[in-house]
Amino acid sequence: MPEPGSKAYDKKRARLRKDAEKEQHHASDQEADEEAKKRLEEEPRWRPSGPRTERGRGPKGER
Repeated sequence: MPEPGSKAYDKKRARLRKDAEKEQHHASDQEADEEAKKRLEEEPRWRPSGPRTERGRGPKGER
């Protein structure tokens, strides 16, 4: 499953951003980027799954 920051995620986000720009000719780059990000968050396949290791969850004393 692609994670945010991975190449597959970035490619999908770029495609969605380009589609958003084409659909809304007056949209700024920032608005198109936010629209693409929102669309990706709606799809369960593209959501982050969280830390994969013990180290990623932080020190044991803080959990």
